[in-house]
Amino acid sequence: RQRSEVREAGWLYLASSHVAALCLFAFFTLLAARTGSWELSSMRDRSDLAPLFWFALAGFGLKAGLFPLHIWLPSAHANAPSHVSAILSGVTIKIGIYGLVRFSGWLPVPSQAGCVVAILGVVSAVFGVAFALGQHDLKRLLAYHSVENIGIILIGFGFALVAMGEKNAPWGRLALAGGLLHVWNHGLFKSLLFFGAGSVLHATGTREMSRLGGLWRMMPWTASLFALGAVAISGLPPLNGFVSEWLVFLGLFDATIARGPSAWAAISAAILLGITGALALACFVKVCGVVFLGAPRSPAAERAHESGMSMRGPMLVLGAACVAIGLAPILFWPAILRAVDVWN
Repeated sequence: RQRSEVREAGWLYLASSHVAALCLFAFFTLLAARTGSWELSSMRDRSDLAPLFWFALAGFGLKAGLFPLHIWLPSAHANAPSHVSAILSGVTIKIGIYGLVRFSGWLPVPSQAGCVVAILGVVSAVFGVAFALGQHDLKRLLAYHSVENIGIILIGFGFALVAMGEKNAPWGRLALAGGLLHVWNHGLFKSLLFFGAGSVLHATGTREMSRLGGLWRMMPWTASLFALGAVAISGLPPLNGFVSEWLVFLGLFDATIARGPSAWAAISAAILLGITGALALACFVKVCGVVFLGAPRSPAAERAHESGMSMRGPMLVLGAACVAIGLAPILFWPAILRAVDVWN
């Protein structure tokens, strides 16, 4: 609390979370007023409830940090302690995604909801990675990649809503499965990356990438595990990020082949998703090169030391989970399939 930027981040997070809560209060209150009950049960035949989806999208979207409702996210994630950043990015913002998926599973949604969610997903993915490329603060860079990955999840979810409007087209199930699996995957590799950033901060006392460099010599474990997380978040095989993004791509490809009303939208989304992946790879090549390769660029980097086992242990567990899902996704498919079946 002694630092002004921490106080400002805290106030912004507080204000944003209250606005999100007010939107959700409006959602639940109007739902109860129209149904005469607080009971949460299947109401997809009540078309008069469809407009309430916009309140849910505003409230849960703000909590998830989708663009342009992400205003609280970069400063909050950057200024929180690294293990808290891992929880915020890996777990907390997914509650917004859970809310959207959960309530759209039993409430009717407006006919244009799928297109709106998919567009917000594409915008979040592209702008999130674009803003990340311009960052010099390591944790702030990772925060913008959370916006990007929330966008990837929403692309899958948005096209699942579109498929629902086209009488549950089968490609929507693939897109939804990819989005739901990416919720897990992002929680794993983003927590790994924030723990890695925390290890660097612990060893050097700085998040400024321009003051780092050459850390792989003093911190080989941290450098290797951070690189593994970078490969995963870039969507490269054989790690978990590739599996979930590929499922989303398959859904988009199948939507294109089906030549339905959403074919051109699926083509555009697939192209922009591919661009997002390329920019993410470029961003993490830059990060790994600036932070871990070359020569130390400050006395703090020269005095860096490897973190203890209490910090490396969680990173090893998360890295192993990224490898496991990437190499054996079939083991996790039944859980994803059950979730997709319940939502449909």
